[in-house]
This record gives sequence, structure tokens and C-alpha cells, in this order.
Amino acid sequence: MEEPRIGVYICWCGNNIAKMVDVEAVAAEVGNLPNVVLAKTYKYMCSDPGQDLIIKDIRGHHLNRVIVAACSPRIHELTFRNAVEKAGINPYLFEMANIREQDSWVHTDRSEATKKAIDLVNAAIHRVRFHEPLQKRSVTVDPATLVIGGGISGMVAALEIANAGKQVYLVEKTDRLGGHVARFDLTFPHLSSAKQMIHPIIQRVENHPNIDVFKQSVIRDVSGYIGNFKALVQNGQPEPLELKFGNIIAATGLKSFDPSKIEEYGYGKFPDVVTSMEFEEILASGKVLTKHGKEPRNIAIIHCVGSRSKVYHEYCSRTCCMVALKFVNQIRAGLPECNIFEIYADMRAYGKGCEEFYAESTHRQIIFLMFDQQEKLPVIRQAEKTDDCNMLIEMDEKLSGESIEVPVDMVVLMVNMEAHDDVKDVVHAIGVSLCGNQFFIEKHPKLDPVATTTGGVYIVGTCQGPKDIPDSVAQARAAAARILATIAQGSVAVEVTTAFVNEEFCCGCQTCIRVCPYTAISFKEDKKSSEVNEVLCKGCGTCGSACPSGAITSKHFTDRQILSEIEGIMSMSYKEI
Repeated sequence: MEEPRIGVYICWCGNNIAKMVDVEAVAAEVGNLPNVVLAKTYKYMCSDPGQDLIIKDIRGHHLNRVIVAACSPRIHELTFRNAVEKAGINPYLFEMANIREQDSWVHTDRSEATKKAIDLVNAAIHRVRFHEPLQKRSVTVDPATLVIGGGISGMVAALEIANAGKQVYLVEKTDRLGGHVARFDLTFPHLSSAKQMIHPIIQRVENHPNIDVFKQSVIRDVSGYIGNFKALVQNGQPEPLELKFGNIIAATGLKSFDPSKIEEYGYGKFPDVVTSMEFEEILASGKVLTKHGKEPRNIAIIHCVGSRSKVYHEYCSRTCCMVALKFVNQIRAGLPECNIFEIYADMRAYGKGCEEFYAESTHRQIIFLMFDQQEKLPVIRQAEKTDDCNMLIEMDEKLSGESIEVPVDMVVLMVNMEAHDDVKDVVHAIGVSLCGNQFFIEKHPKLDPVATTTGGVYIVGTCQGPKDIPDSVAQARAAAARILATIAQGSVAVEVTTAFVNEEFCCGCQTCIRVCPYTAISFKEDKKSSEVNEVLCKGCGTCGSACPSGAITSKHFTDRQILSEIEGIMSMSYKEI
């Protein structure tokens, strides 16, 4: 192996690092270490000038190893790998030290933070000496795409791909396309017809020559890897149909919270207490009537039913407040004499035009009443026969500080949006993860919001979290663009930091097969040892840590590299800085 010639670059990250870490002192200290040819600092290493500095030094000083001490590798490791590759170095001869999230952001003592930064950089120097060049690999891409879910985001994604001349398989578990939007009457903030928007999209999907629609169907047994997936589709037919495709879009959406869990609201007990989705259907019928067939004189709309609650769901469902204001405008137009009560915990106006919509709606002769959701919920009870209403809502009104009773003939519950009951079956099938709220987890919330950590699998719409129609459509088109770019390339790079098995050491226990989360390992009877499918392997290291005989090693994370890194972080001696 050639003698290491290491270049070390310390990033200021503006003040994110430099405010707590003396970056110049770090560069001066590590610049004297063995094999370090140069050590420099720069305000933003990830910027174009920062990358150009690295490229220039590699060529001018004949560097064959590079270290950047900056932010999390999750953010910019690929950026710097591409930079060193541009200069002629194998990208895996690069190492990144995290001195922002793991140092600057978690310390208050500048001297100690600086010492820790030196430790982390020294560990990277020890490790990078034993890095080995790895060669990129790629696989061909099947141009067909599987879309799971026939709501607006799934249909838009399907149309984008199909209009480019590529085959799409759209699988919907219900008997109709359109999802929640197909049940809406009007959309906010412009009160335009949802049906006029969604029905042409449904027709284009169902009639498109490049889209095969499978209704009342579910996906079973997804296998394979990016570019080369296959799955079974189970419907009313006795035998499942096998499909082959190169990419997957999950657009499974969310469902409405069941408000019968909240006893205070009496859902299921009082016939005129309805959910927001049920009220959409009432509005779509053209006439707002109570169960007794009378026009309500008093309607209350209660916000945050199941949302922003420590008992049920702590997250905000984002669209509920604006839908409630949409209802206000529709009720006022249809029942001009009706008293309308907006009973809210807080008012949130997400999205373009929504603040203006809120401001306009406040002038529609609406009575706004506020309650403290964490203290006491409003309670709905049956009115007495002598009362001139069907129900009474007892509540502590927060702004006035008084306990009041609100007479109502109908109550609309703005219910939370939550994950489907079968969400774990879906994520297990396609190989993605869930957050604590049972939403699909994206690869990176800011830099890669539609991809997942499983190559070739994308998430769009509300399965990633509550959002309105424009955001769902934007995600759908973003995922479609990513997939079309992959198809146009014809092949896609796959992970190279994969595991491999030393057959001489393998004892044949098959522990690795049982623990592998990507089903990337199989047992070869003729060799009596395990074998890794390097295309399926994601290099997570689970198999290597579980192997009792030490037969499995992960490329780029060998024992020698990791132990050298530990040695580096433990061996530094300091002078006063």
C-alpha cells in the first residue's frame, strides 16, 4: 500500500462550529501528525470554493487521502466524495469527522470542545490510513413502476410517469380511486369544486394505455432491489398476479381518527355529532339537515379532535383548521341565519392564501370560542326538552375565563388524520421504516424528502405525514421526476460498502440470515456457508455484529479501520490550547 498523504480540512460552518471550536488550533495541532501533508480551515467547506480548494490541493500536493471535519456525514459526505473523485482519488479514500452535531452543538466549554475536535480528527486520520479503494457498481433498471395507493398523490405520480411513455402499475385497496379528495365538496382556500378537479384525473388514470389499475387489491411479497423488484398482487382472482418493476412509490395516505374514543364529544351517542368527513358528504348532498330532517339553527365546529393531544396524537393534522373555515363559509352560504360556533384550541393557517382565508372568514359573523386542550375538553350533553336546541356544549372559554353553555343542533368534529391499521404490513413489504407517529420515514427531511433509505422506494402524500393537496401533488411529481431520471439513465449505482463472508471462517450457523433486515444473505448448501447478495445488501453491519465466528466483514468498516479509529481517539495528548 502506498504511503498515505493526508489532507485535513476543518470547516467553520459559519459560526456553527467556529463559535465553540477553535478551528485554527485544531488545524495547527493535527497538521503535525504523521502522514498529514497539510491541514487547512475554511468558512464553508461544502461550498463550491471549499470543494475547489480540496481539488486543487489534491493535485498540487499529490494527496491520496482526504479528511473533512465538518457536519454530519449524512448531509455532505456524498458532496465531498464527489469532489475528491473529481480530483482523481477513489471516493472511498475520504473520511469525514463530525465536529458540529457531535461536538460544537453539544458543548458549552470552548477549550474542551476544541480538544474533542482534535480527538475526532485524530481518529479520522488513524482510520483513513487503512481505507481501501472500492469500485462503484450499477444495475439495470426495469422501466415499469409500482404505485401503491390511488389517492391524488398516487394518481398524479402515475400520470407523470405514464405520460413519459413508461409502464405504471397502480394498486388501490378500495373499490375506487380518488382517496379522501374524492369525498370532498369544496377545497380551501378558494372554495373550488373538488369533484371538478379530481374526476378528470381519475378518468385519465383509468383510461391511460400505460397504466394498469388494480382495485380492491393489495401487495404481497415484495422482493428484489432498486431497478429489479417483483411483487404479487392479490385481488378477487384466486391466484395472485406477479408484477416486475424497477421502482416503487408508496402513496397509501392516512385515515380519519375515530372520535368515539373521546367520551366528552358523544360521537356515536348523539346522532347529530358527525365527523368532518361525514359533514363533507352532508354538504355534497346539497342540503344541511339534522337527523330529524330539520335545518340546524346552531352548528358548532370543534377543532383538534385527536390532534395535539398527549392522550391520542401530539402532532398537528395541518389541514383541519382550514377545512373548518371552509365549512364556516359553506354553512353561511347555505344557512344564512344559522349561528356558527368555532370552538378551537388554536388556529393554524398553513399554506399559500390560508392566512388571508382565515382573515376573511372572521367577518362571516362567526362566534369564535377558545378552550385549553390540555386542561379540559368541551363536553357535549343532551339538552332538556325545554331547551330550544338538541344539545348543549359545556366548556371553559379560555379568552373570557368563564364557564359557558353553547346551544347546538349539530356538532362537526374536526378529526385527526392517522396511519392506516395495516401500515406495518406495507412498510415491511417495501422495506421502509416508521416514525413514532406511524408515518413513513424519508431519507432526509430537508435534502431528500421523497426518497427512503431503501433504494428505489419513494414516499409521497400523507403517508409521510399530514399535508394538503398542493404539498401532496408536489411530492408526487418530485418522486416521479426522480424515477424518470433513473429510468433515463438505464442503470443505477448500488451500495458498495457491503458485507462479505469469509468461507473459511463461516461455521454455517445461519445467524446472519435470521438477523439481516434486507434478506440479502442466503445459505449455500454445497459450500456449507452463507453468501451475501451485494445488490440487496445495504452495509448496515447487523450480520457482522451478530456473526459468532467473525466470518463476516463490512467493506469500508473493517475491524482494522474501526480499531484504528478507536486508537486514534484514545491516544492524543494535549498541550494547553
